[in-house]
Amino acid sequence: MRAIDTNVVVRLIVRDDEKQVRAAESFVAQGAWISSVVLVETYWVLRSVYGRSHADILAAFEILLDLQQLAIEQSDIVQAALQQYRLRPALGFSDCLALEIARKAGHLPLGTFDKALAKAEGERKEKFEVQRSNEEVKKPFPHSSFELRTSPFDRVGNDQPPRVLSSARMPR
Repeated sequence: MRAIDTNVVVRLIVRDDEKQVRAAESFVAQGAWISSVVLVETYWVLRSVYGRSHADILAAFEILLDLQQLAIEQSDIVQAALQQYRLRPALGFSDCLALEIARKAGHLPLGTFDKALAKAEGERKEKFEVQRSNEEVKKPFPHSSFELRTSPFDRVGNDQPPRVLSSARMPR
């Protein structure tokens, strides 16, 4: 089965370019697979570019799940995420999907700084040490080797190598 990308899914939903809609429909007529990453991207495009409402996105995703020509990656998880999104629209679909993936994998609670996500069933807001000074800080997990070594977003200057980051030293 062939897979489709976000722009094809968006064309199928918003139908704003007749030529591309026909091409997308022709491509999926024999069956197509949609990854959960593509669904998350589609959600963001529908919200940020097209300004689609919570109800519109729910309806569109439910139609995608019902189409015989389309196979959705982990459709049971996507359906559970849509149920969460229906109940808690403030979370957004991507948070609901992350929660349901973690739930199915048996990896709860989901640590988060997102207050709305922390209120979701079975979740709690984990307390992480966050220190915003330039002083040396203790590692948040002293018995672990966890440390984020570099980030392309944490450069002092073009001629300087990236600084070492730890999870306890988060930018403001």
